[in-house]
Amino acid sequence: MRLRALLDTDALGLRLLGGEDELDRTVRGVMTTDLRDPSRYLSGGELVLTGLAWRRDAADSEPFVRILAQAGVTALAAGEAELGDVPDDLVAACARHRLPLFAVHESVAFATITEHVVRQVSGERAGDLAAVVDRHRRMMTSGPAGGGPDVVLDLLGSDLDLRAWVLSPTGRLIAGPKVAGPALPAEVCGRLAAEHLSATRTGRRAPHRVLLAGTTYSLFPVRSTGRAPQAAQDVRDTVLSDWLLAVEADAGDWPEERLDLVHGVTQLISVERDRREAARTVRRRLAQEVLELVQTGAAPAEIAARLRVAAPVLLPGLGAAPHWQVVVARVDWQGGDAQEGPAAQTLLEEILVDPLSTGPEPSDRIAVAHTGEEAVALVPLPAVSAEHDGSEAGIVADTLLESVRDPLSSGLGEDGRVTLGVSAAVHSAEGLRGALEEARHARRVAAARPGRVCAAGHQELASHVLLLPFVPDDVRRAFTARLLDPLRDYDRRHRAELIPTLEAFLDCDGSWTRCATRLHLHVNTLRYRVGRIEQLTGRDLARLEDKLDFFLALRMS
Repeated sequence: MRLRALLDTDALGLRLLGGEDELDRTVRGVMTTDLRDPSRYLSGGELVLTGLAWRRDAADSEPFVRILAQAGVTALAAGEAELGDVPDDLVAACARHRLPLFAVHESVAFATITEHVVRQVSGERAGDLAAVVDRHRRMMTSGPAGGGPDVVLDLLGSDLDLRAWVLSPTGRLIAGPKVAGPALPAEVCGRLAAEHLSATRTGRRAPHRVLLAGTTYSLFPVRSTGRAPQAAQDVRDTVLSDWLLAVEADAGDWPEERLDLVHGVTQLISVERDRREAARTVRRRLAQEVLELVQTGAAPAEIAARLRVAAPVLLPGLGAAPHWQVVVARVDWQGGDAQEGPAAQTLLEEILVDPLSTGPEPSDRIAVAHTGEEAVALVPLPAVSAEHDGSEAGIVADTLLESVRDPLSSGLGEDGRVTLGVSAAVHSAEGLRGALEEARHARRVAAARPGRVCAAGHQELASHVLLLPFVPDDVRRAFTARLLDPLRDYDRRHRAELIPTLEAFLDCDGSWTRCATRLHLHVNTLRYRVGRIEQLTGRDLARLEDKLDFFLALRMS
């Protein structure tokens, strides 16, 4: 139980004297003492009750409170029956050691408080143990052979009345309870994943408690079975790949027995995660072999032969040879020794899964290799009809990151970036080398954009978008300053809106009527503003060359 619950129980007669920010602390026991040094009887988590018989003068408060704080005591409650008001020196000592302090009204016996705390804490533990002792052995043997994560989550529901879900770091639902109850909405999954990644990056200790729409969730990491929490050299190596267990409950009040049980559940789920990870080995090897052949300039016939081997593995039962798309991803961290290539590989395998699909297996149709700091995915597509060029089929860069942008941004923090490039679909081995270069070039375009998570597609490589990111910074600044600074200065001095007017005018293809309607202006007012723009810059917005210059300046600014 929490201190806040004690304070809200009027029958206990407690009055808070200090520690308002610590009321979410958990009470795991109670002890009454008037010893000057009760440390040998303390194990941590207690509410200590004292009649202050140990205090002879003001100097005694500091060492007594220090002993309690070092022992991990949750709070101190001092009775008012002996001395009347609680001494100021005790209040000050508790404040220095951040130990919550209560005053107990003289009409309330310590036995009343003790009985209440023991009944609450013991009742929780007894309820937990009675519900789980008989099932615990079954849970510890219900790995893949026993049905995987779903079986474990069903046992949590039946034994402890806990609804729980397994989520990927991007917020995709991997497993959930099969018992009746509302499904966890996709937006909630994404928010929970984002909160978990943010807490992990900031080093907060799990479980992480999150309140969403009036419901409290507790988030537990699902780590590899062979890795302790501190074993990774850098948390960034795994933050974008570890699963999480989201439990619909507030774990802040749980006794150790229940926390231990849920940690055991995460270990069972991690066994399943590791099994799925091992199953990707074949697909990764196929992708690695194809990538090496393409990069070393192997003959198309040799690449085609390797693709024929990959196709039945990735698209079993496919009658015709598939078309292929290439996606290149890179994770960049500032400083440190994070392993960027493997992190990008695992992340790309997850990103390419349909966000609306559930379960751990949909990535079976994706083969991802990594070379250096980037990951390269071979995505097979069902063969399109002969008259279709495939340019509209498959993955679209604009929508690839929509559902995962927020969780990934939380995991990347202030020192990480994810950039992706997507190629057009190719019909044969001959086009695979070009597709790889196209995807890499698109990723570089994405990398030149602002933002933590960016993607670009092959469609953007045939427009001005391809050129702008590679203009040198000094040239970019000089070009935009020459055209736009006079307008910015004028807007600032006169509270005018020349820049927004210019943007709208160009966006309306120079149509006076449409632009005036969009800006809710009279046409004569619009003509005045455009005339002022031309006067300040020496340009003529009736000329195509000057329109183009303004357009590019706005895009580069």
